[in-house]
Amino acid sequence: MRVVMVSPYSLSRPGGVQKQVLGLARELRRLDVDVRVLAPCDGPPPEPGVTCVGPTVEWDSNGSIAPISPGRATARRTAEAIRAVEPHLVHLHEPAVPGPCLTALIGFAGPIVATFHASGELLHQWSRPALRTIMNRVTCRVAVSESALATARANWSDGDYVVLWNGIEVEQWARGPVTPSDRPAVFFVGRHEPRKGLSVLLDAWRGIDREATLWVASDGPQTAALRGRRVPGVEWLGRLPEAELRARMRGAAVFCAPSLGGESFGVVLLEAMAAGAPVVASEIDGYRNVARPGVEAVLVPPGDPVALRDALRALLDQPDRRAALAARGRARAEEFSMARLAARYLELYERALVAAPRP
Repeated sequence: MRVVMVSPYSLSRPGGVQKQVLGLARELRRLDVDVRVLAPCDGPPPEPGVTCVGPTVEWDSNGSIAPISPGRATARRTAEAIRAVEPHLVHLHEPAVPGPCLTALIGFAGPIVATFHASGELLHQWSRPALRTIMNRVTCRVAVSESALATARANWSDGDYVVLWNGIEVEQWARGPVTPSDRPAVFFVGRHEPRKGLSVLLDAWRGIDREATLWVASDGPQTAALRGRRVPGVEWLGRLPEAELRARMRGAAVFCAPSLGGESFGVVLLEAMAAGAPVVASEIDGYRNVARPGVEAVLVPPGDPVALRDALRALLDQPDRRAALAARGRARAEEFSMARLAARYLELYERALVAAPRP
């Protein structure tokens, strides 16, 4: 089976959708599916099997910045790449996003599987009337969570959907080097923008009153202002290579995800769980999809620095509780393995080929 899988976002930039595309393609190849990935890139392809269709521009979307590649040149390269591969099926991630996904949705005449990741308000709602008609070309629709399902139905199509979790490559997180710390480390990973809640975490950390270190990875539009607060006990790490990020996750005493909303699925929580880091996170829909309060994670009201500080203090003070959360988290992460997800998608591909064979 030949499949073209399309990402709307640059594979040169870190992101949840990009990680799903690359990881799912790798697992499907292990199942003898010939997967070619088409995506924008701002540099050379990140790994074999990827065809870059153009550079990106930044696009405001759902409280964040998405690196997309609209325009005629990208559309032409996308159409040419699909014709060269002659796929039996095309798999689009976020099919409504301008660029290669929307091009393939309009131009490919065979079976299409579409995965909807986003939840919340979408800035491209202006295009909804036209796109609702085009979405009828999709053979099988997938949503990554109930909140993503509600958003897809409200904006694009009332048709039938399958809810399939996002996956993680469990072994990559569970095994490997560990970055040690002379004091217990709380780890934050995420773009420095309002919806990720780093500002709330820094408010909480200022009064933490514990012998601990806050590791802050990545960067973003708020980085300079947040660093300018000069909160003590914070180590600003910048963007980390994937191997170092995983090593720090394995070495963290606590992983903290204080997002305020806009998260359809908590992949980053699963990565922390797989790495053995106990989790403190906001109690938002996207995180409740993967972590049950008090079972696999400690969940607190979003935007509440006092509640967040109290939760972090309690875990830092209780190593036995951290160990229990970590053990339950590892078991939970196994339920969301990318290998299991790939097997489910293969079933969907086969169903789509029967429902709408290639012309």
